[in-house]
Amino acid sequence: MKVDKKGHTTVLKETKGDLVAFIENISNQYASYKDQNLILDLSHDKKVTVKDVINFKNLAKQHTKSKKSFVIVVDELEFDEVPEYLTVVPSLLEAHDIIEMEEIERDLGF
Repeated sequence: MKVDKKGHTTVLKETKGDLVAFIENISNQYASYKDQNLILDLSHDKKVTVKDVINFKNLAKQHTKSKKSFVIVVDELEFDEVPEYLTVVPSLLEAHDIIEMEEIERDLGF
């Protein structure tokens, strides 16, 4: 797992092709990420499915309860099939844009 912190956002990039281990790593180290907006970059793995992404449900709910953004990057996915409680985008640029919009919404009290 590669970690890149910039300002109020942390990008966690899955590098080994093992999503179960990736989820466990994030869960085990969650205390160090809980105050940051999170981007989980799964874009290098072309075999990620909607079922794989749904495995992040508990982490996403936990993170958004603390008023922080949780965005998953997967470039090849059927986005219409992703549940509404997850934010999934096809690129890192879009992930950063989503976080910026959500930060503005939180600042405005939405």
